[in-house]
Amino acid sequence: MGTQIELTASDGVTISAYRADPAGKPRGGLIVCQEIFGVNVHIRSVCDRYAQEGYLAIAPAFFDRVQPGVELGYEPDDIAKGRELMQKVSIDNALKDVAAALAIASEAGKVGIVGYCWGGTVAWAAAGRLDGLSAAIPYYGGGIAGMADKKPRIPTMAHFGEKDHAIPMTDVEKVRAAQPEVIVHTYAAGHGFNCDMRGSYDKPSADLALSRSLEFLRQHVG
Repeated sequence: MGTQIELTASDGVTISAYRADPAGKPRGGLIVCQEIFGVNVHIRSVCDRYAQEGYLAIAPAFFDRVQPGVELGYEPDDIAKGRELMQKVSIDNALKDVAAALAIASEAGKVGIVGYCWGGTVAWAAAGRLDGLSAAIPYYGGGIAGMADKKPRIPTMAHFGEKDHAIPMTDVEKVRAAQPEVIVHTYAAGHGFNCDMRGSYDKPSADLALSRSLEFLRQHVG
């Protein structure tokens, strides 16, 4: 279903991206922000899934800025490598890549953004800083609490796991208190509960979060 494309950011940097097109006329566009594991088979499958729901989905390969073609698994060495790469890509530069993806995704109409793990933090930042988005759906972004005072400028729905080893519920409550207009859902699951390739995968939570996300996109994107 998907194809590899190239994006050129405002600073002239060219990166790759995965693009998944729906079968018929798109309902809208969707930018999918990667975890620390790159635009790997899981992130591509997320794009494919949203394309099946009618959205033109594009996942920019943020890590291409420092190392092209990164696709990691979920073993300890992969996690360490992903964290190392993440620290070399600033949020500012990731947002430049999101903006480049947005320019293409907007061909489909209104555009939303969804992100997982580090990508959830990027999606939250995009909601407050980028023009042209219509909805944001960050999943378990570890940096969100640190930006809780940055008000999203678009409708935003956040998903967190109640058993997340990296994001305590005190952080979730901080987000709720700082931004009461943001819809915050929590699940009896851990970090990465949406990824069916990780040991922390929790299908009931992932299915419920997806159904809520699709309803949210129908409401705000199309």
